[in-house]
Amino acid sequence: MLMIRLARRGKKTQAFFRLVVSDKQKDLYGPAKEIVGYYNPMSKEQDMKLDAERITYWISKGAQTSPTVHNLLVDAKVISAPKIVKKKEKKKKQK
Repeated sequence: MLMIRLARRGKKTQAFFRLVVSDKQKDLYGPAKEIVGYYNPMSKEQDMKLDAERITYWISKGAQTSPTVHNLLVDAKVISAPKIVKKKEKKKKQK
């Protein structure tokens, strides 16, 4: 299954992310099918560049988006859908 996910790049404290289309089982940091944009949360205006045409093409071909990428695409008005609320499960205390 193809996924549109974030792949982390940059230095230890200066991270930025690429939006990549890759197979779900493949390594994110290996070769990707296509790089469709980038997202820099560290800049003041949260710099983001997306190739909307290619993203809609991959979604039409059956690619799924991760919850974070889905919410970024909704904010950028690339797709029109409600945001996904993803809650992390709390870790159980070990005795």
